[in-house]
Amino acid sequence: MSILDSLPDEPQEDPSPESPTPRNHWLDKEQQLTPPQLKADAPLRMVETAFLASTASLIWFINFYFPLGPVLRIFFPVPIALVYLRWGKRAAWMAALTSGLLLTVLMGPARSLLFVMPYAFMGVLLGATWYRRVPWIVSITLGTLLGTVGVFFRLWLLSVLSGEDLWIYVITQVTEFIEWVFLKLSLLASPSVFLIQVGAIALIVLNNFIYLFVVHLAASFLFDRLGNPIPRPPRWVQVLMDYEG
Repeated sequence: MSILDSLPDEPQEDPSPESPTPRNHWLDKEQQLTPPQLKADAPLRMVETAFLASTASLIWFINFYFPLGPVLRIFFPVPIALVYLRWGKRAAWMAALTSGLLLTVLMGPARSLLFVMPYAFMGVLLGATWYRRVPWIVSITLGTLLGTVGVFFRLWLLSVLSGEDLWIYVITQVTEFIEWVFLKLSLLASPSVFLIQVGAIALIVLNNFIYLFVVHLAASFLFDRLGNPIPRPPRWVQVLMDYEG
């Protein structure tokens, strides 16, 4: 009898693919026992959205009862725009809705609508344009159109609530301004009704254009320091402000 005959027989490997190896068997068990991992940014998204929505509401609330001139008004749409830059469109709309609901509880539905239209919508619009890196002239123009619509919405809502036509008050103020301009230019003609209407609309559009430009400047300085920069301003603005970067 040879040495080869005396060796024990080696176990034959099972060619069947249905029988897993012990290692694969334990790996399958570990995968079954491991709970699904939640996304780490989900709680952060929820907290930041709620915090920035409450910040926008608080800025409006303070400015309504303790007006500080145009200082706080500049930041009305900024927190919601920051939500869009950090977490996207859905979070920005949730922030706009949350801020409107919070102001409804604090101040009533009528005053909350004055914030939602146009400032909450403006925050979403500015966030979308800044996220897509469009030029300033485009975002300012779109924001000006929305702000102009918001002024007419505010006049209509307040007229309904007060029972008086507030557009007549605006026309009276514009008429006095145009008559003063005519007097300074030594024009003897009196302004027509059509000219007064056009002048009122032009002043509203100009006021919103200047407001959106200042909002862009404030957001440019603020968001650079928060790590969410907006598109760079035009060259002449960079030269005027001695912009670095």
